[in-house]
Amino acid sequence: MAPFGPDFEWGVATSGFQSEGTPPDSNWARYVADGRTHDPYGSGPDFRHRYAEDIANAAAMGVDTFRFSVEWARVQPRPGEWDEAEFSYYDDVVREIRAHGMRPMITLDHFVFPGWVVDRGGWTRDETIDLWLANAEKVVARYAAQDVTWITFNEPTVFVQKELTFGGLSPLDAPGALDRMVRAHRRAYDLIHRLDPGARVSSNVSYIPAAMGAIDALFTDRVRDKLDFVGLDYYYGVSLDNLTAAAAATEAFYDVRPQPDGIYHAALHFARKYPELPIIVVENGMPSDDGKARADGYSRADHLRDHIYWLQRARQDGANVVGYNYWSITDNYEWGNYRNRFGLYTVDVLTDPALTRRPTDAVAAYRDVTAADGVPADYTPVMPESVCSLVSPPDSCVNTGSSGN
Repeated sequence: MAPFGPDFEWGVATSGFQSEGTPPDSNWARYVADGRTHDPYGSGPDFRHRYAEDIANAAAMGVDTFRFSVEWARVQPRPGEWDEAEFSYYDDVVREIRAHGMRPMITLDHFVFPGWVVDRGGWTRDETIDLWLANAEKVVARYAAQDVTWITFNEPTVFVQKELTFGGLSPLDAPGALDRMVRAHRRAYDLIHRLDPGARVSSNVSYIPAAMGAIDALFTDRVRDKLDFVGLDYYYGVSLDNLTAAAAATEAFYDVRPQPDGIYHAALHFARKYPELPIIVVENGMPSDDGKARADGYSRADHLRDHIYWLQRARQDGANVVGYNYWSITDNYEWGNYRNRFGLYTVDVLTDPALTRRPTDAVAAYRDVTAADGVPADYTPVMPESVCSLVSPPDSCVNTGSSGN
């Protein structure tokens, strides 16, 4: 099994509201303030003031890409009013990423929009498309020619699901909200290519095992001609011997048993469906329960190496996988709680005022992976291959991927 090669793009990811701290008025700041979340937000991991440390930690692992979001609520706090001081902060973030030899991957919308847009009806109103695009134009024009890879909407179907869960949308509003996001993405794709010729543009999709036919139909199929790559987010699988994914329905992601071979089937699903598009894994990571070790001994380093092994197998079997981001560089606010810990670096937001970044075992493991452009040819996954994977049935059950190295 061959390594990926020197052109493969290794990265890490984070997002604005989840990591920056001092959140401005937004839909999510209001959900927290209204007591709709499990944990208070507190200080957050304070990427807003510690970005230099996080970016340096990423660069030290040998990665090529640093993904973050420019928060619409931060740069446009009121209608028609742009905050130059906040844009200067993002200027510094981009400059720091570039100074460390990495490419910025900028997300324009990671589930968050300004409070004043909430007051106007949010994604229930057609007006929001033009408001959103005005912000997109400001951001893209500012960072064009900075070798940016652009993500328009982070996981649009999950975005809508979160709004349903926390009360931002009613079930009757959901189809229209997705329709508007489709229209906004399609226009944004053309806008970005006009302002930043040669840049790559996509919208990452959350891979839901056994449901991707329906999920794709809601968004990705409708923007297929306005994507430069498939942005794949993979976190968990389903198989005859692993039904723990049910825990994801209650946000107890730490109770889901990882299924690394599922990323192989997820990559092949998109390779078959959109053969013209390369694949970048925009997010992949393992949640731990408040930073505690898993009872089965499976570590973050094991999880990382096992998923890279299966991605190499997917590439060997025809999936044009060209990049991989680990979610996330630090623990952060996982949409209502700090219990789900995904960080390469642990940060105890609620108990450590110093917000110390403490490396997990995956930091050294990722450094080794990037240096070798993958795992060794004789690597054996720690987590056994699942029995009849249902990630992309029936193919994923029939085609087990057990063709050897």
